[in-house]
Amino acid sequence: MFRVSGRVQGVWFRDSTRREAEQLGITGHAINLRSGDVEVLACGSKKALDTLFDWLHQGPPLAQVSRVEQRPAEFQDLPGFTIG
Repeated sequence: MFRVSGRVQGVWFRDSTRREAEQLGITGHAINLRSGDVEVLACGSKKALDTLFDWLHQGPPLAQVSRVEQRPAEFQDLPGFTIG
């Protein structure tokens, strides 16, 4: 699980994350948090997760990411990648 901080709401961050995750074969979700951060639950191969982790540091063009925290999460067999 990742928590992304900075200017990450209102800049298409969640939808861009969904598209990136789908290209990498990752399932999970990206949701806005009340704090202004975005939570990304990502389930997939280590290589795919490492690639997504690197991408999250940049995000889409309008985003200004200041920090990406990574926390362990239990694997979940999810049907796809959703945003909320």
